[in-house]
Amino acid sequence: MSGRLAVIGLGPGDARFLTPEAADEIAGADALYGYAPYLARLPEQAGQARHASDNREEIARASAALDHAAGGARVAIVSGGDPGVFAMAAAVCEAIDSGPAAWREIEIRVVPGITAMLAVAAAVGAPLGHDFCAISLSDNLKPWDLVERRLDAAASAGFAIALYNPASKARPWQLGAAFDRLRQHLPPATPVIFGRAVGRADERVTVAALADADPAHADMATLVIIGSAATRAIARRGLPPLVYSPRSARA
Repeated sequence: MSGRLAVIGLGPGDARFLTPEAADEIAGADALYGYAPYLARLPEQAGQARHASDNREEIARASAALDHAAGGARVAIVSGGDPGVFAMAAAVCEAIDSGPAAWREIEIRVVPGITAMLAVAAAVGAPLGHDFCAISLSDNLKPWDLVERRLDAAASAGFAIALYNPASKARPWQLGAAFDRLRQHLPPATPVIFGRAVGRADERVTVAALADADPAHADMATLVIIGSAATRAIARRGLPPLVYSPRSARA
């Protein structure tokens, strides 16, 4: 007997960002799996088991949830933001790809959520209003020189760039190195948005010029957006600036 596994995006923080579809999947699950701080966002339900794990245990978490679902249970794995953006949907697919044949018989449902770059962009205007890309600055699963090549390519091609995983206690230097790299391609006034804990009570959003952007403003709760050469910041008296990337572009 094979069950069902839903991989669910909780959105960036507050419960108001949780979609009705995600709420229904969570309510109907026999068991929840996830990174402990994400599970802590959800109210406990009678009869629903919880299996919390550490941040770097994605494949182990996916495998445990798949094993549980293979026995006939209805299981859910929760991710912050969207589960398909640097999150658990890819880990589940990877586990299935290299796992036992029984896992391929499980019904898999990926439930989208609002990813951090969309929440941060909305907080300041429309910095992703034209072509953009997302890059993780974590070099835990890829070499740093590959990150550098992607930053060079994205900036020189005119993409706005959303940087996930910009800094942590174990990775304190990567964001500063990325800013130095991007300064070789972009104007000094290019807007940089630091969005920390967007959607939560301690939300903090700041806008700086690339020339002055301080990597100390970011941690693992922060999403950083660097505009393209065309991105503009509109100054407003007594109000935060509006940042946008024009929808049209010239070759």
